[in-house]
Amino acid sequence: MATTQECRAALEKLSDSMRSAEGDVRTAAALDRSVSCRITDLDITFVGRMTDGRIVVQDTLQGPPVEKAQIRLAMTGDDLVALVDGELNFAKAWGSGRLRLEAGLRDLFQLRKLL
Repeated sequence: MATTQECRAALEKLSDSMRSAEGDVRTAAALDRSVSCRITDLDITFVGRMTDGRIVVQDTLQGPPVEKAQIRLAMTGDDLVALVDGELNFAKAWGSGRLRLEAGLRDLFQLRKLL
């Protein structure tokens, strides 16, 4: 099982990848939205902001987030690490229910370019 530190490192790696993206992916990464990433098996939630092509984690909360972020992810820690390392396909994980992504319709259309 992935640790809190490994999950945080995976989010940093994802953020770095977003920052170096180009074209449509870079445009999608440039959204300015509140973000939460719930790690279900650790019962923690990383909350922060997607801005300037990066994900900035502002806090780590025990349990579910108090406020509803504009973009919300939920998965196990192992799935987050595997996703960021390229070992887990986003579409397959989402389709099978291993990963949940919730956002407004407009944001979902932009985010599909990232994923």
